[in-house]
Amino acid sequence: MADQKTGKILAIDDNEDILFSLKLLLKQHVELIHTESDPEMIPKLMKQDQYDVVLLDMNFTKDAISGQEGYHWLNKILEIDSQAVVLFITAYGDIEKSVKAIKAGATDFILKPWQNEKLLATISSAIKLRRSKNEVKELKTKQKELNAVLDQPFNDFIGTSPEMQQVFTTITKVAITDANVLILGENGTGKELVARALHRNSARKDEVFISVDLGSINENLFESELFGHVKGAFTDARADRPGRFEIASGSTLFLDEIGNLSLPMQAKLLTVLERREVIRVGSNKPIPIDIRLICATNMQLKQMASEDRYRQDLLYRINTVEINLPALRERYEDIPLLSNHFLDIYSKKYKKSINPLSKACLNKLYDYSWPGNVRELQHLMERAIIMADDRNLDPSDFQVSIERNGQDDVEFDSYNLEEVEKNIIQKVLKTNKGNISKAAGELGLTRTSLYRRLEKYGL
Repeated sequence: MADQKTGKILAIDDNEDILFSLKLLLKQHVELIHTESDPEMIPKLMKQDQYDVVLLDMNFTKDAISGQEGYHWLNKILEIDSQAVVLFITAYGDIEKSVKAIKAGATDFILKPWQNEKLLATISSAIKLRRSKNEVKELKTKQKELNAVLDQPFNDFIGTSPEMQQVFTTITKVAITDANVLILGENGTGKELVARALHRNSARKDEVFISVDLGSINENLFESELFGHVKGAFTDARADRPGRFEIASGSTLFLDEIGNLSLPMQAKLLTVLERREVIRVGSNKPIPIDIRLICATNMQLKQMASEDRYRQDLLYRINTVEINLPALRERYEDIPLLSNHFLDIYSKKYKKSINPLSKACLNKLYDYSWPGNVRELQHLMERAIIMADDRNLDPSDFQVSIERNGQDDVEFDSYNLEEVEKNIIQKVLKTNKGNISKAAGELGLTRTSLYRRLEKYGL
């Protein structure tokens, strides 16, 4: 063991000579060694102090050979502290008892009489294991606390529009499964927020969410980053390194910008997904993986597949369930909710007291087409609050350029309202080259509402 004293030890044995020997040896190496001959004192002692390692006699006087008393007290210790590191000590050790002890929850097995150096090495390893367990528990606790803060219920991912309610319903249904999900939507619509919401509401929520931006990974490093490499696999591979798939095993892996993959990279990804195992670069040993896969893109994968620019079999593999996120211009009714949500967040962040947005401010936000979607609105609100001189924001505080695409100059042959509406829809569709989403946004309609009008007017 190291020269510096570390660790708290509790030793329980009905033999006072054994306890004396342990105390004499260990007090030179650990912070605290507490000995006890009566196992009935274990609950009281463990409530009074936290021990890094418990040395537990397997056989007390009631039952000197089978070890049943030892197993009984092992269970009691683990009930009190599930992270406890317990080392069984016994003079009647054999392989069968050793295996049974480990399966019952013990960390290791020490035979008496022991060799001092071996005992010290075993205890040192046990203390390190306890510290590691504590670190993992602390990280998981922080992860749960973070998830609790983020999950309200979908954090910044909010909305009351029918389009968003449909998205929320899909998330709720899909999250509890392990189905692969493909999230589609323009930049700034909140694709990663959807992925995190799926993870936080899944059975894997206590594990760390792993996110990878495929658009930022160099093709030469693709395999190394995702699948890992072994030492010496290439010039800079100075040590073994797990890839993102390995790291995410048991949890959720989010692959953003999945549409940016070249065909060769698509083929490699498909192989891993089909076999559910990875092979590190420079190795031939397959490593099993257990991931929940969520992908996202702003690209039209189905069209790319029809043009042989995206593998159809990979597309089938990644989109068991597809979630389409509406652009902000397709859900204008959510602008007040989102705006005041961000206003509240940044007012607190910058310690300012800002009143809810006026109707004039909201009208200006309604008039904008939001090419950057919710992310653009978030940045706009943050800037306005930073620059605000008083409690009220004015329309001039929002630096957006209102473009109406020449629609103010539309002339009508008739003032019949249905004819006017049909005329405007035709012109807006033409201006946007038939793009339904953009046209609906400019008209202040949902896509569903626009489709109904197209059917009504035979367009």
